[in-house]
Amino acid sequence: MNENYRRVVITGMGAVTPVGNNAKETWEALKSGKNGIAPVTYFNTDNLKAKLAAEVKNFDPADYLDVNEILRTDRYTQLALAVAQQAVDESKIKGTVDPDRFSVIFGTGIGGISTFESEHTKILEKGPRRVSPLFVPMMISNMASGMIAIKHDCRGSAMPTVTACASGSNAIGEAMRLIRHGYSDAVISGGTEAAICASAIAGFVNMQALSTSNDPNAASLPFDKRRGGFVIGEGAVALVLEEYEHAVSRGANIYGEICGYGSTCDAYHITAPHPEARGGSKAMKDALKEADYTEDDTVYVNAHGTGTPMNDVLETLAIKIALGEEKAKASYVSSTKSMTGHMLGAAGAIEALACLMALKENTIPPTINLNEPDEKCDLNYVPNKAVKADITLALSNSLGFGGHNACLAFRKV
Repeated sequence: MNENYRRVVITGMGAVTPVGNNAKETWEALKSGKNGIAPVTYFNTDNLKAKLAAEVKNFDPADYLDVNEILRTDRYTQLALAVAQQAVDESKIKGTVDPDRFSVIFGTGIGGISTFESEHTKILEKGPRRVSPLFVPMMISNMASGMIAIKHDCRGSAMPTVTACASGSNAIGEAMRLIRHGYSDAVISGGTEAAICASAIAGFVNMQALSTSNDPNAASLPFDKRRGGFVIGEGAVALVLEEYEHAVSRGANIYGEICGYGSTCDAYHITAPHPEARGGSKAMKDALKEADYTEDDTVYVNAHGTGTPMNDVLETLAIKIALGEEKAKASYVSSTKSMTGHMLGAAGAIEALACLMALKENTIPPTINLNEPDEKCDLNYVPNKAVKADITLALSNSLGFGGHNACLAFRKV
């Protein structure tokens, strides 16, 4: 890494996910292989082919927002505000940083799709006068980042990243760059999504992207021969990124350091990855270079690992290209989407959390329900049970529709 760059560390985490309603619960669940996938409870799925999802359980926005805020926000924003509050409280960053140098970059792949669905139903059934005047502010994809900034007096940059399934990772990577290059001293970053609704499920099913299994333990199957698509998930994760010297000077608890970031585009197809994995492998190579990777590193890769037939094979190829075949086979790879489903714009954020905690505890979370390995996916995917390993470098891959690729690299401090 360039010695003139400012180092960036993580000093707070918040999480509301299909497997836990804070960061600690979420990590303990990922370590233990807890499956967050179950039948959809939000609406009747009789006319839908996909009937499973990874829903957030027992989340009450009233724990974080007042009544007026709840009425004026989509669920994706409510989740974002909740996890941002958790992360800020844990980091104790408030009052230690100039508001003009306190920023927000928060990802979402879709934004307020539930609001769009409900308000569109109103206009069809009851006419335009019944559409909420808050329809647009509730729906738009910048509102989570904007409201986090309002809530925590962040007067620096406040913007979303909207790069489909790479949104959370791009948010964290761009937040790192804000601090690294001197534009901010601290950034609230991460990702949020609340897209478990009939229209989203129907759209994903009709593009043949979703699993239609009715068995929660045979639905999200990354790297397994039986895989047939992803399971839609929801939730949010926030990280507080902070300049290293600033964090040390105030005695902050440090989870780890973000030391590399690669961001590329396949420039190939709106949904399919490039058949030679050129964008994904380049993002990984860029992150490895920034992280001062050497052959002596023991590497963990939290894979994008969606459980779609093409993605898992091509991500395996990308890892081999980036690390070299021998090193790839000696590294640890797992997909926590086997437990959380695919949280879309929040996926990169929960997977960053998994990387940081894997480094901190020398524990690799498993890929659960990996019972029939695909011969085309021939790396160590840590099947079914967490393993202990003294890793020195953790990578998080995110690959999104539109050809977006992001890779984050983390080290211990």
